[in-house]
Amino acid sequence: MTATVQPALDGSVPKSRTQQRIDDYETWVELVRPTFVEVASTGRPFLCWKVARDHELPDPPDRDHDWGRFMASLHKDGVVRTDGFGYTRDKSAIRRWRGTAAAVKGRAA
Repeated sequence: MTATVQPALDGSVPKSRTQQRIDDYETWVELVRPTFVEVASTGRPFLCWKVARDHELPDPPDRDHDWGRFMASLHKDGVVRTDGFGYTRDKSAIRRWRGTAAAVKGRAA
């Protein structure tokens, strides 16, 4: 069975992206952590959902809680620090992150 995508009002068809979901938290962390360490090493601020979207990362087992759990572990490991707030797609406020000095220098992973 194929899914039908309805065109937008302007006639364009939105890009379809298959969102993969990993059922095991530790496996998911192993897959996404290198990307976040790389993004943190740039020293630029970022939002989790934009990194996940731009790098087509899989969803965690529990989307509502595992992203926060994951970012807390990166913060505890000295990879990221908070850098104000940003917005989700629905305009809810979320934390914005930035790599630590150690991450920028390649000492934190």
